Amino acid sequence: MTTNLISYPKNHPKNKLWMAAIKPPMYSVAIMPICVGTAVAFAETNILNWVVFGVFLAAAILILAWENLSNDVFDSETGIDQNKHHSLVSLTGNKLLIFWLGNLFLCLGLLGILAIAWWQRDWTVIGLILVCCALGYVYQGPPFRLGYQGLGEILCFFAFGPIGMSAVYYSQTQSWSIQNLAASVIVAIPTTLILYCSHFHQVTDDLAAGKRSPIVRLGTERGAQVLVWFTASIYVLTLLFVLGGIFPMWTLLNWLSLPFAIKLCRHVLQNHNKPEQVSNCKFIAVAVHFWCCLLFGAGFMV
Repeated sequence: MTTNLISYPKNHPKNKLWMAAIKPPMYSVAIMPICVGTAVAFAETNILNWVVFGVFLAAAILILAWENLSNDVFDSETGIDQNKHHSLVSLTGNKLLIFWLGNLFLCLGLLGILAIAWWQRDWTVIGLILVCCALGYVYQGPPFRLGYQGLGEILCFFAFGPIGMSAVYYSQTQSWSIQNLAASVIVAIPTTLILYCSHFHQVTDDLAAGKRSPIVRLGTERGAQVLVWFTASIYVLTLLFVLGGIFPMWTLLNWLSLPFAIKLCRHVLQNHNKPEQVSNCKFIAVAVHFWCCLLFGAGFMV
């Protein structure tokens, strides 16, 4: 999960390039907020609507697929992906096809959310998800391209954290929750961590394209140091919320993901200025995200 999709030269086997382009492990980013938000709702109400959960999960995966495909299209327009041979645009040679395929996924995903809103006769959920989609578009889409200004991590935090998980919780309960809002922070940090780690190996390409990512702004060494504090905050905040009575004690299960977090921090601290060696760090971050969120959500179910 964390070591197979590292470097992709042009002569890399086509099947592996396609797998790297599709990025199956990255879809935990869509799955985990749905699982944790639903777990919090179940912990508070002892009710779980499996149909809503399933439809929301499928819709989230489709919307993330739109985000990934449209990002490939928008990046191809700026030239930042000229050395990225596992881009779907590079693999197909058909930017228009990828653009419209992404839009199809978006429409299908939004139809799923609309179905939930129609069943419940409440349009709050679709409103929240449209805000998330808007944040996803301004991240890379013209004329905004806020990701090129170093704001991508902030957009990611809110889309996959407080806003996205509020929609998930609301879809189950038609209400709001302070506990869910706090839980969304714990989910949002490791999600944002994945995006943050994706910049370490592409500083040269980012500079050439005028992209001021956090790592371009901070430099790789300071960026690695920030990563350590950013990662540690997941576990410190969980503990503080448990001590404050906001989370049940069992949510401390997410501390079992600490070995992955330590591995990530050590790897980046040692290789932050070596693009080839550090290029796989975002996949280690995916492992941190997956296990941390899975164990955290399990704590609410227990």
